[in-house]
Amino acid sequence: MLTLYHAPQSRSSRIITLLMALDALDRVYIRLTDIPRQDGSGGRDPKNPHPEGKVPLLVTEEGEVIRESNAILLYLTDLFPSGLAPEVGAPGRGGYLSWLFWYGNVLEPVYMHQLAQLSHPVLTASFRGMPEAVAYLAAGLTGRDFLLGDRYSVADLLIASPFLWFPEATPDVPLIRDWVARCGAQSCIAQSVAFDAEAAQEMGLISA
Repeated sequence: MLTLYHAPQSRSSRIITLLMALDALDRVYIRLTDIPRQDGSGGRDPKNPHPEGKVPLLVTEEGEVIRESNAILLYLTDLFPSGLAPEVGAPGRGGYLSWLFWYGNVLEPVYMHQLAQLSHPVLTASFRGMPEAVAYLAAGLTGRDFLLGDRYSVADLLIASPFLWFPEATPDVPLIRDWVARCGAQSCIAQSVAFDAEAAQEMGLISA
């Protein structure tokens, strides 16, 4: 059975969201684990095989270890085909892959640079900046409800996730705000929030 190392209310929550959307939560063993939190709480779980003690981490039935959210999302959508992601060779596959890896290679780095108030010509040359990332996202949404067209996909799930966690970080662009609202209205979002609340209570992270 697949095993997902998951810390409630963390980056691995979007993997839970995907499993809810795929109706595949019962096909994955969820191993709850602690992680160091930015507020100083939590701690590293020595039983978590992630080399940095982070989440998400997925162990396949063959014992292969997969880390990084976009890699796990890609693996699971290929393993459990659905309307949430184009299959290999299907129209839209290139755009799907591009958005998945744009998130990890561009959007998240420039967002973290902005959050930390970091600015350097090397960073700008490599990643550009948040204004360019916002413009690229808005261009991708122009004339469509979601990133791949008229249907919610895993690309939307991943790229909208930081704005759903931190609504104040959502760019003040009506096109993007409306898209984030559509993503947040998906039933899998509420389901994963409820799952995390129960898991956090089980781990003693919140009181009953």
